[in-house]
Amino acid sequence: MTSHITAVTRESEVQRSTGEYKIKPIKQKVRELLGYPYPTRVPKRVFVEQWVGISTDEFHRAKDADVQYMRNVHPLIEMNWSRSDCVDYLTSLGLADTPKSSCLGCPFHGNAQWRHIRDTSPAEWEDVVEFDAAIRKGNARANATGNVLLGEAFLHRSRVPLGQAPIDHVTAAERAALGEDAAAELEDGVVNGCSPWACRSEVEAVQDTFGLTA
Repeated sequence: MTSHITAVTRESEVQRSTGEYKIKPIKQKVRELLGYPYPTRVPKRVFVEQWVGISTDEFHRAKDADVQYMRNVHPLIEMNWSRSDCVDYLTSLGLADTPKSSCLGCPFHGNAQWRHIRDTSPAEWEDVVEFDAAIRKGNARANATGNVLLGEAFLHRSRVPLGQAPIDHVTAAERAALGEDAAAELEDGVVNGCSPWACRSEVEAVQDTFGLTA
C-alpha cells in the first residue's frame, strides 16, 4: 500500500515560491533595466525605487530591500491606508470588483479561485496544472541539485494533482470533517491576499497522521 504525504508546510512552499518565482525574477529584471546584468556589479549610487503595495494591516511585512541597487517604498503605509481604505478608493472609481492580488499557482487559492482560472482562462489553467506537476518533488532548483522532497507537494489541499482535484464544490463529507470555517477557506481561499512582493507566511503548520508537517 502506497501512502502519499506532503512533507512541507504551505508556509515553507510559499516562502520558496516567493524567492524562486518572484523576488529572483524581479531582481534580474531590475538589473536588466539598470544595464548591469548579473554578475556585473551595480555601482553604489545606482538604484531603483520600488513601490510595494503593503497596507497598514500588514505593516510588519514592510521591509527594506536586501540589495543596495533596490530601495523599497511603501506608499500605502505612508498614506496610512488600510485594506478597507484601498477597497473604498477602488469603489469610488467604480472598480469595486477588483480581485485580490496573488500568483496563479498560489497554494492558498480556494476552490472558487481554481474554478475561475479553469473556466475563464484555459491557457492559464494548463500552466498551473503543469506547474503543480512540476513541484511534486520540490522546485526546479532543488530537483536539479538532488534535494528532492521526502514526500510530495501539491497546490490543492486534497493532495491530488490539480487537474484531478475536487474543485467544483465542497462536499458534505469535507464540510463535516473540516468544520464550517475550514470549509469556507477551502472554497474561498485564505481571507488575506498577497501583495506583489510579500506572500503570506503566517499560517501555522499542522501534523498529518504520519507525524510529518503537512
